[in-house]
Amino acid sequence: MIRSVIVGCGSYLPERVMTNADMAEIVDTSDEWIVARSGIRQRHIAAEGQTTGDLAEAAARDALKHAGLEPADIDLIIVATATPDNTFPATATSVQARLGIRDGAAFDIQAVCSGFIYGLATADNFLKAGQFKRALVIGAETFSRILDWEDRTTCVLFGDGAGAVVVEAQEGAGTSDDRGILTTHLHADGRHHDLLYVDGGPSSTKTVGHLRMSGKEVFRHAVVNLASVINEALEATGLAADDIDWVIPHQANKRILDGTARKLKLAPEKVVVTVDRHGNTSAASVPLAMAEAIRDGRIKRGDMLLLEAMGGGFTWGSALVRW
Repeated sequence: MIRSVIVGCGSYLPERVMTNADMAEIVDTSDEWIVARSGIRQRHIAAEGQTTGDLAEAAARDALKHAGLEPADIDLIIVATATPDNTFPATATSVQARLGIRDGAAFDIQAVCSGFIYGLATADNFLKAGQFKRALVIGAETFSRILDWEDRTTCVLFGDGAGAVVVEAQEGAGTSDDRGILTTHLHADGRHHDLLYVDGGPSSTKTVGHLRMSGKEVFRHAVVNLASVINEALEATGLAADDIDWVIPHQANKRILDGTARKLKLAPEKVVVTVDRHGNTSAASVPLAMAEAIRDGRIKRGDMLLLEAMGGGFTWGSALVRW
């Protein structure tokens, strides 16, 4: 059978680093307050004039270099983002043009923090169907542009960045020993709109709006939903938690990561954590964390990776991948 194999992974973080001490100069907060509630110590912020497309292109080029491929080898580009450059066209088409690609398909996916998982699942199905051969799946965000910098409960949590993977259709045996994406699971429940949303949009307010969140309620739903979708992935493949080498979660909050690990009885040392340095980068967080763990040698060929995320909507999902 056809497997969608991740053959390259890349990332990009803006140069500007904003520490918790920097945040304390803007809003009534402190390093101790932020760390205790989120585990975050710093985040990266896009420069003036630097767009989501800029970040996405840089991460895409890094992923292509890691894969040893050229832009011309790509025939599908999916950009997962809640902060596109424009209402339209899709940021993915901008990335396509910058890379010099003149053929294939390019479009954006909007599932907020779950966007990369949704994009990976979409690419997987396109590749398994034989419609495309190689895809770039990019998670890229400039959340700093939609934050209310007077709301200390939200502005301290988020950062900017981009991560990308190159996914290639390859022959597999159809077993859990195959390299590539073994299973994906996606969910949504739109009843929870008011717990995590942006209070603006083209057809409602004609403005971009600001992010609004009910933190305690989001936390409660996140731990339950993420544990459920992880179990779903394990049941679909007949694997156990002990078979997982690395969990690469959406980096929303260290307390959510710890709570999910405890609920599933996963060893904390198996969880890739970057939230302390990146903050919550929404759709970019999973590929950013993956790229870091690959680059520093933690993730090795043949390792079993469990990717998971939850975001506004609510949306949530998981992907089980053998590297």
